[in-house]
Amino acid sequence: MADVQPALEPAGLKRTLRFRDLVLYGIILIQPTAPMPSFGVIYNEARGHVVTAILLAMVAMLFTSISYGRMARVYPRGGSAFLYVGKEIHPSLGYITGWCLVMDYVLNPLICTIWCSRAVMNFLPGVPYFTLAIFFAVFFTLLNCNGVETSARINTGMAAALGLVILVVLVAAVRWLLHLQHPTTGFFLTPFYDPATFNTSGLLRGTSIAVLTYIGFDGISTLTDEAKDPANSVPRAIVLTCFITGVLASVEVYVAQLVWPRGLAFPDLDTAYVHVSGRMGGPILFLIVNSSLLLANIGSGMASQLGAARLLYAMGQDGALPRRFFAALSPKNRIPRNNVVLIGGICLVGALVFSYQLGTELLNYGALLAFMGVNLASMIRGWRHGRFTQWFPILLSIGGFTTCALLWFSLGPLAKLAGTGWALAGILLYILRRRYTALPTAEV
Repeated sequence: MADVQPALEPAGLKRTLRFRDLVLYGIILIQPTAPMPSFGVIYNEARGHVVTAILLAMVAMLFTSISYGRMARVYPRGGSAFLYVGKEIHPSLGYITGWCLVMDYVLNPLICTIWCSRAVMNFLPGVPYFTLAIFFAVFFTLLNCNGVETSARINTGMAAALGLVILVVLVAAVRWLLHLQHPTTGFFLTPFYDPATFNTSGLLRGTSIAVLTYIGFDGISTLTDEAKDPANSVPRAIVLTCFITGVLASVEVYVAQLVWPRGLAFPDLDTAYVHVSGRMGGPILFLIVNSSLLLANIGSGMASQLGAARLLYAMGQDGALPRRFFAALSPKNRIPRNNVVLIGGICLVGALVFSYQLGTELLNYGALLAFMGVNLASMIRGWRHGRFTQWFPILLSIGGFTTCALLWFSLGPLAKLAGTGWALAGILLYILRRRYTALPTAEV
C-alpha cells in the first residue's frame, strides 16, 4: 500500500526550497542594491534625508513582516495577503487585497524590463528601445518557465555578485572619506538630520517612496507550497529578509550622502547613485555600479514575475480568478506556466507604454494597501483567538497598519488616482464573477 500512496496524493507544487533558498529569493526579489536606483528621487523628495526615510520605512516594513510571518505560520500555504485577509476578515476583501497585490507584482517585472532596456542602451545606443524591451520580457519568461529550482540556483550567484559590488562601493566610499580634511561630527550626522532642509511632509513623502526599497519580502509567502517546513522557515525568512534589506540599504545611502556635497544637483535623478559612485571611485566604479544595477534589475524582474505567477495560481485555485487558466500547472515541472507567460506579455506591452516613474509610484500604492490588509488580518486573529493574552502581537499589528496607512496617504496624487482606478476595476470584476459564478472561499 505504501508503494502506491504517492500516486494517490493530489498533484501539486514540489517542496524543494530550503530556508536559505527562501531568504535568497527574497533578497534578490527586493535587490541588495534596491536603494540605488531610487536614491535620487528619495533625496529630492525628502530634502536630503534619505537615510532617515529608509529607516522609517524599515520600521513599517518590520511591523508588517512580523504580521506576514504570523499569518504564514497559521496558514502554511501560498496565497499571501489574498489568503490571509480573505480567511480572517472576509473573502471579498481578500480578493480586493489580492487584486491590489497583483498590481504590485506585475509592475515590478514591468519596471525592471524598462530599466534594463534603458541601461543596455547606455552600452548599445544604436539598438532601438522596443527591441531591448522585447528581449528582456521574453528572457524573463523563458527562465521562469524552467522552474523554481533553476531560479534558486541563479539567485545564489546573483546574491554573491551583488554583495561583492556593494563591498567595492563601501571600500571606495571609505577611501574617499579618509581623504577629507578635518570633517566635523555634524558632517557625519547630516544624512540623518539636517535642520537647514528638514521638512516633515517632505520626509513622509520620501519615506513613502523609500518603501520601494523593501517591496518583495512578502513574495516569500507565495512559495509556502514549495518550502520545506513552511510553518517555521517562511516566517523566519520574511523577517530576516526585511531586516537584512534595511541594514544594507541604510549603509548604502549613508555613504552616498556623505560623498555627494549638499546642494549640488545630480546630473540625472534616476541614475543619481551611479554619479555618486563615479565621484567616489572614478569611471571604473561608475561602470561597475551601472552594470550591477542592470544585473540587479534582471534578478528582480525574474523573481517578481515568478511571484506574480504564484499569486495568480493561488487566486485561481480558490476560484477568485478563472480556475481553468490560472490554476493550471505544467505537467513537466509543476509550475503555473500560463501565468508566467501572461505576466511576460503584460511586461512587454507595459514597457512600451509606461514610464519608469509612473510604474514605481503605482508599485507602492498596491503594496501598501496589501500590507495594511495583512496587518489588519493579523490584528483581528490575535483578538479573536487570544483577546488580551495576545496584546503584544496585536500592538505590533496595529503599529504596522498605522505606519503603512500614513505612508499610503503620503503618496502622490497621480499614483493614488491611477491605483484607485485599478482597484475599482478589480471590484467590478469581482461583482461580475459573483453574479455569474460562485466564488468559493479558500480552504487550508
